[in-house]
Amino acid sequence: MNAQEIAAMLPPHSVLAACSDSELTDLLSASSVHNMKAGETILRQGDEGDSAVVILAGIARVSMIAPNGQEIVLDYAERGAVLGEIALLDGLPRTASATARYAGRYLRIGRAAFERLVENHPKVALRMLRDMARRLRDTDATIETDRAFAAGPRLARFLKRLTDNKADGHRLAGDLSQSELGNFVGMSRENINRQLASWAEAGVIELANGRVRIVDDAYLAQIAEAGD
Repeated sequence: MNAQEIAAMLPPHSVLAACSDSELTDLLSASSVHNMKAGETILRQGDEGDSAVVILAGIARVSMIAPNGQEIVLDYAERGAVLGEIALLDGLPRTASATARYAGRYLRIGRAAFERLVENHPKVALRMLRDMARRLRDTDATIETDRAFAAGPRLARFLKRLTDNKADGHRLAGDLSQSELGNFVGMSRENINRQLASWAEAGVIELANGRVRIVDDAYLAQIAEAGD
């Protein structure tokens, strides 16, 4: 795989989309491209952070195991997403795992190559900071949602998080099933199904084979901002 092929796989908002072909060529010379199979763990919580990965194709489920053993789903990373950079920056063990939901490809960047990339390419470093800031905002919004919103607005806020500024638009990242969505939102499957059925009847979303597509984004946004 060469720099042009990598560039063609990256969406405009990707951290590496700021790189020129020559910069990507330098990065590739110190990195490696891997295929990932559905269910494969590409980053594991608690491991040493000796590399970061960039999703080139497919979707990775980012999650962590809490001290009580409960799994918490943090995000679904699409193509262009950079994962594992926090452990490279602070030198501490990985805070979360990344598991492939579907087959795809990813670029693994070693510590030395990653540090050179950040030091030598300010645009890449700036994009990385913006992406980390976005994730921090997502975390703040999740805490707010968990503590202040009833079930309907809470689900609506998570649906918007999975679709706003995503490569697949109004289709949920990863084409998530209702069961998987419930795991992400922290609601029972029964409550998820009941709410989605109500919204489908009202024309807010479409349901097909357990998959969700947003139809009326404006109305869903109103629900997301409602307190109860």
